[in-house]
Amino acid sequence: MKKAYMKGIVSAALAEDIGQGDITTNSLVPASAKIEAHLVFKTEGVICGLDVAQCVFKTFSKRVSFHKCVQEGVKINKSTIVAIIKGPARAILTAERVAINFLTHLSSIATRTRVMVDLIKPYPSKIFDTRKTTPLLRQMERHAVREGGGHNHRFDLSIMGMIKDNHRFLLGGKQGLKEAVQIVKHTTNKTVVLEVDTWEELKEALTSRAEIILLDNMTPQQVRKAVVLRDRINPRVLLEASGGISLHNVRAYAKTGVDRISVGSLTSVKDGVDISLDFVRL
Repeated sequence: MKKAYMKGIVSAALAEDIGQGDITTNSLVPASAKIEAHLVFKTEGVICGLDVAQCVFKTFSKRVSFHKCVQEGVKINKSTIVAIIKGPARAILTAERVAINFLTHLSSIATRTRVMVDLIKPYPSKIFDTRKTTPLLRQMERHAVREGGGHNHRFDLSIMGMIKDNHRFLLGGKQGLKEAVQIVKHTTNKTVVLEVDTWEELKEALTSRAEIILLDNMTPQQVRKAVVLRDRINPRVLLEASGGISLHNVRAYAKTGVDRISVGSLTSVKDGVDISLDFVRL
């Protein structure tokens, strides 16, 4: 994760949360007060975002010290202290919420990803995220996916071509799948992902120059048949299952032999981990 990007996001988040100043803390807490506080995991999970949390406190006040107690990407138990923070009580209290928000969000993503990665063992399929990320937080969220053992899809629209159903709709039937792939290849000379919805589209896609074929909203049974067909026609192309994949069915997809499983919900976790900042001594 680029430091300049992280610093910019953190600065914007602090400005959003603090506004014109923390009127409660500044009214009640003496400017000279010092404190030691512990960031504590209240649930089991994978830790991610310590660098971001540290950046939050250090951006707000250079006088705050931040000591990491665990390594990023490690699965930790309930009640584990993940960082010790010391310094001006006003600064730590004011920056607390922004730091915890980032740490909770990123740890939740890493935890969900690790659960999925563990669920598909020992199958060789790989878990991928998608572009369904929070606006402006993509670098952070994709870092969390990697820390959870997952893989990142294209970062932005310029990285690779991805021909989806809406592209084909706009072509109005003027081009077949192979022709559409050929046009993108000729224009960009980059990797092309081709989305298919039906068996006939898959057959045509397997004879195209696409390196990856995305099997959209197919059942595990359909994906298994697609893998068999791929192995017979074009073993070099990668198959990716996508759409409606969750903790409940991801293992069934991995059993099919599909190469990639993309899961949009990785970066939109709702049932996240619980983290608190406990003040321990003045």
